[in-house]
Amino acid sequence: MRILVTNDDGIGSEGIHVLAGALHRAGHDVFVVAPAHDWSGASCALGRMHPDEHVEVTRVELPAAPEVEAWSLDGPPGLAVLATVLGGFGDRRPDLVVSGVNAGLNTGRAILHSGTVGAVLTAQNFGLSGLAVSVQSSEQWYWGTAAALAVEALPLVAEAPARTALNLNVPALPRQQVRGLRWARLAPFGEVRAGVEGPAQDRLQFVLRRVEMDHDEDTDQGLVQTGYASLTTLVGVVEAWPDESGLEAGPTELAERLVPGAPVHPVHRVPDPSNGGVLRRPRLGEG
Repeated sequence: MRILVTNDDGIGSEGIHVLAGALHRAGHDVFVVAPAHDWSGASCALGRMHPDEHVEVTRVELPAAPEVEAWSLDGPPGLAVLATVLGGFGDRRPDLVVSGVNAGLNTGRAILHSGTVGAVLTAQNFGLSGLAVSVQSSEQWYWGTAAALAVEALPLVAEAPARTALNLNVPALPRQQVRGLRWARLAPFGEVRAGVEGPAQDRLQFVLRRVEMDHDEDTDQGLVQTGYASLTTLVGVVEAWPDESGLEAGPTELAERLVPGAPVHPVHRVPDPSNGGVLRRPRLGEG
């Protein structure tokens, strides 16, 4: 498989070096396009793109994988994926995108803001499947554990339906001490939460505070806390419609029915986005 490896910590992060090397040694056709600088928290951002400007790219050598083709790009990870899919680094489209290894967990609903996850969701939007990989912070970084588990989980991604996005979180442990890999739902919070110190004056001071709570054992954060690696399937862009039957209806439907193509009518009620039964992925051929 041809695999694009990216991250949000930047091309200089040891996590991406170890991950690219592990994937290469597993026999995959690996190439790296990653931000030149740290873009943590960038989500799916592309940054500024203007027809009168260009984006700097530089060929680099990875210390842990000098045989792997690697580029730094002056932009966020979402832009790295976009540029690659559009042929900026050759005509051959990658089969999969792997993002990481991120320095710190990406768990809970806060993954909305993660550039590591954002790269995979950007790939999903372009019809590709991907795997986001993050490792728990500790005095020692267990990059090798996360990379090994990424290699082990990769067949799941490769054999899954198109546009599959998986989020892998790995505890700070040697590989042999990880208790296993389990499916997880998203926790209410991740490992840390953002806060602001004091009211705004001439500047704002943001802080990250560790969340001191026990998470349910079937959540991503709860599983990592008990020594398991967690795996969660994610979906990015979705639509919300009241029922399955109306999705194929056209603009000739009665105005009282909330269906694609219907005029907005006073009796319509916006579907509840917290109800998974009303969410619909875009059709496979639409992008």
